[in-house]
Amino acid sequence: MYEPEGFIRPEVQQWFSLVDKDGSGQITATELKAALANGKGGTFSESACRLMISMFGKKQSGFLDLQEFQEVFKYINSWIDFLRNIDLDQSGSIQEYELNAVLEKMGYKISPTFVQFLIKKCDPINGQSMSVDQFIVFCIQLEKFTGAFKSRDTERTGTISIGFEDFLMIAFDCSFN
Repeated sequence: MYEPEGFIRPEVQQWFSLVDKDGSGQITATELKAALANGKGGTFSESACRLMISMFGKKQSGFLDLQEFQEVFKYINSWIDFLRNIDLDQSGSIQEYELNAVLEKMGYKISPTFVQFLIKKCDPINGQSMSVDQFIVFCIQLEKFTGAFKSRDTERTGTISIGFEDFLMIAFDCSFN
C-alpha cells in the first residue's frame, strides 16, 4: 500500500500519543517498551527498544519522533509477519526446531547444539523458546556479525584468523548498535 512521504497512519498516531506520556513529541526506550508486546505476554526488552531507537532515530538523540516511530512500527510488523510463517505451533514465540528451520531458510548452516545454546540464552529458566524481540535482536546481531565475518573472510573459506582486539571491536560494535 502506497503512502505519501510524511503520511502518518492514524493508528500509529494514536499509539504514539498513548505512549508519549509527557506529550513531548518524542518517546524514550521506556515509553517504546510500553508500546511493544513480545508475544510471550510481556513487552520488548529495554535493550531491544534502545536498539530500535539507535537504528531508526535519525538525530541519534535517544528518542523517536512520530515519523521514526512509524518506521519502527512497520519494521516490527514486517518481522511479526515473517514470524507468523515460521511459528508453526502459533505460540507467539520461537521454539528450537522453528529457529533451526528459519536459520536454514536464511542460508545458515548452524549446528543443533548452537541453536540449543541460543534458546537457553534467551530462556535460561525453561530453555524452550525465544520471544519476538529476542528473535529480532538476534537477527540484527547475526546480520552484523555475518557482515564483519565476511569482510575478513576474503578467500571465502568459512574460516578467519582474528586478533583479540579486532574480535572485541566486532563484538562491542554489534552489541552496542
